[in-house]
Amino acid sequence: MDILEDRDEWNHEFEQNWLKHFQETAEINWKTYNPPRNQIAPEGKAIDLSKSRLILISTAGGYLKDSQDPFDASNLLGDYSIRTFPSNTPLNQLAFAHEHYDRTAVNEDAQVLVPLRHLESLVEEGVIGEISPSVISFMGYQPNVIRVLDDMIPLIRDVVKKEQVQGALLVPA
Repeated sequence: MDILEDRDEWNHEFEQNWLKHFQETAEINWKTYNPPRNQIAPEGKAIDLSKSRLILISTAGGYLKDSQDPFDASNLLGDYSIRTFPSNTPLNQLAFAHEHYDRTAVNEDAQVLVPLRHLESLVEEGVIGEISPSVISFMGYQPNVIRVLDDMIPLIRDVVKKEQVQGALLVPA
């Protein structure tokens, strides 16, 4: 099953409408953007969360402020890179580079979009088997779905495979 049904059709429409308008005017026009829509829901084998390794994936644009470069938050075409950081990172070591949501709450309490301490509590209670060694973070503003599929998802998949993850919690910003 394809992650995106009718990939070529979506890409053609994106390039001829939203992207073309942006390239000609340097303006974002969401009225010309056709969000991808699949007709068939993805399916997979169920897991026993209490015996599984879970990875946290956040679209908040979080990064280690003292050792990682921030995301290119001002890029109107998006930043398709990821950052990883240890799941035991003190939350005050994180910063957030993302201009497409109100960061007030996450700047006051990173748990809003990076709920690591809450997940640790669920491990202690036996709800989750364990948390993976790393968190995956990216900037959730990416209008080009093809770049998400070709550039970003392989990076995420590599981390998930390396860390032998059975489940993921995606926290959107």
